[in-house]
Amino acid sequence: MRPSPGPDVDGARLQPGRPWPLGAQVRDGGVNFAVHAPHARALELCLFDETGSQERQRLALHARSGATWHGFLPGAQAGLVYGLRAHGPWDPASGHRFAPHKVLLDPWAREIVGEFQWQPEHQGDDPRDNAATALKARVVDEPTDGIGPWHHPRHASEDLLVYEVHVKGFTQRHPRLPPALQGTYAGLASDEALAHLRSLGVTVVSLLPVHQHLDERHLQPLGLRNYWGYNTIGYFCPEPLYAAAWRAASGHDAAAAAGVRAEFREMVRRLHAAGIEVWLDVVYNHTAESDEHGPTLSWRGLDNRAWYRLPHANPAGYDNYTGCGNTLDIRQAGPLRLVLDSLRHWVQAYGVDGFRFDLAAVLGRGDHGFERHAPFFQALAQDPVLAGTRLVAEPWDVGPGGYRLGQFPSGWMEWNDRFRDTMRAFWLGHRCDRAEVARRLSGSADHFRHDGRSPAASVNYVTAHDGFTLRDLVSYEHRHNEANGEGNRDGHGHNLSTHCGHEGPSDDPAVLARRDALQRALLACVMLAQGTPMICAGSELGHTQGGNNNAYCQDNEVGWLDWAAADGGLVAFLARLARLRREHLPLDGRWYDGVPAGGAAGPPHTLHDLAWRQADGSALDEQAWHDLSRHDLAVLIGEPGRSEEPMLLLLNASRDSLAFALPPGCWQVLLDTRAVDGAPARAEPRQGALLVGAGSLLVLERLPG
Repeated sequence: MRPSPGPDVDGARLQPGRPWPLGAQVRDGGVNFAVHAPHARALELCLFDETGSQERQRLALHARSGATWHGFLPGAQAGLVYGLRAHGPWDPASGHRFAPHKVLLDPWAREIVGEFQWQPEHQGDDPRDNAATALKARVVDEPTDGIGPWHHPRHASEDLLVYEVHVKGFTQRHPRLPPALQGTYAGLASDEALAHLRSLGVTVVSLLPVHQHLDERHLQPLGLRNYWGYNTIGYFCPEPLYAAAWRAASGHDAAAAAGVRAEFREMVRRLHAAGIEVWLDVVYNHTAESDEHGPTLSWRGLDNRAWYRLPHANPAGYDNYTGCGNTLDIRQAGPLRLVLDSLRHWVQAYGVDGFRFDLAAVLGRGDHGFERHAPFFQALAQDPVLAGTRLVAEPWDVGPGGYRLGQFPSGWMEWNDRFRDTMRAFWLGHRCDRAEVARRLSGSADHFRHDGRSPAASVNYVTAHDGFTLRDLVSYEHRHNEANGEGNRDGHGHNLSTHCGHEGPSDDPAVLARRDALQRALLACVMLAQGTPMICAGSELGHTQGGNNNAYCQDNEVGWLDWAAADGGLVAFLARLARLRREHLPLDGRWYDGVPAGGAAGPPHTLHDLAWRQADGSALDEQAWHDLSRHDLAVLIGEPGRSEEPMLLLLNASRDSLAFALPPGCWQVLLDTRAVDGAPARAEPRQGALLVGAGSLLVLERLPG
């Protein structure tokens, strides 16, 4: 039933207001509302009680400026709870899904009221009104550009060490944190957490999604939740469940929500004070409304055709380039503005330093596929707030022609899965030639050496949140995702992993020793290669998910880091690696002009800026580069960026020890992955030849003179 009109706020009537900014803005003794809905025939502003459960009034947004409906409500204040209703045709065959019996969330909401439950009345074709249970927005009066000042660390590109981490999973099981702080923003910023990050030399934390999100419908009956958070509902709202302030609140009112925002800001400030940049993993490729069978929560009901990419041949469905049911249409002004406004909000209101864009190829899709100079990229490049932020692409999506590694604009960094797969294949016994290893160790110039890009554009990693943990990568040859409730069909089947002789947990000393050695060798390649190293949180702890390589729904002991079982030796090893990188940076931030794939001019020991050798000291010819039976490689760096003397990396991925011929001079071993903490067993200078153990890597420096 339509509610009675009732008195307007403080007896005022809705005035025309302004078409900017979008969303709700407190100004001039009232609140201005602006909504993007170009195909709607009418828009209504619905006012609710403070709990959002009872609709008290509807006011028509009569004023319209192009695609924007707007109005000003005198006397309204921060704290007002509101929703929207959009009128227009219900005609899915034409792409229209207007449903005025559904209360819709403002896409620019900066605070969300209510707890979403999967109920039939949220479906657009269900005739029932969903006002009582729909998500609403609460008006917030906080400046986006006056909170601060923010003291951004702004590290040089060669000093970046990225630590990908889930806010909750990082400290949920931390034994030295009080329960109230475990799994929270405050926990991530605690003295204990900061001490661990600093000990590893971390200069960037890349947070898995912290935008407010929803659980997918199929998870609810399984008793599971969306743990990773790649299902956004609030692009301006920190996820409240990660806030100690939210958990402690007796009621989730405006004060509790303000506590969430304050806690997030304090986390950023403390990380900045520790010299650590904060990057957010952001999901602007799709929304939580899913496919044509999903709920009508916000964008779909406001103007389906103006927000989503729809197939020309079948506008009743969605272009699903994301694998999540829908794709935001960044070609259009409304979605593009939403993304840019959201990014600026996180920089200005929360001090964020950079963004990792999930399925970023979607954001560059034009009418005919990916465009390197798409409007989104151009808009970012000229934006005075965003131009100085770190921009990192996951350079693919699941649509046709979606793999775009190395094709993003200059200034972007990109997750390099070629590095990941090459290092896994080389060290874990799969097909891989030495030419491919050389390319990946030297910055993946075949993908990134163009348009003024530096090796730092390549974000090098061997494990990330998606896939096996580092420990599981050397403990399982097959995924074990039964706990996800999808019959072990989800997750990637091609992992380039090994179990080292036994699937899963083992007490065989030989199996365990090989697993430990391979973890250290893989970490060493990430840390010592040209490019930007990224470590997945828990890699240094020996974290296992029991072989689950798609733990997106495991908000439990599977996904949370087990600090009590931490591998202290691996922690010390990664810390040693970080110091070695800082002090020597064996492969620095310049492109080398040596010959990385096909031999080199001059005698075998001519000092090039970068030279590649076999174990016997000889240069590699074309046949040797592609000989799949050989797993040895020496890297001689003649002009290191921070060392006065040449450096040498010796890689032995075979199952037997190998003697490596050393170039002329006396050489000091700086790192040996055979050792638990990487410290070389023998400190005296070495000449002539050096025995390198099976499945291990050594770093050496030539002594002066």
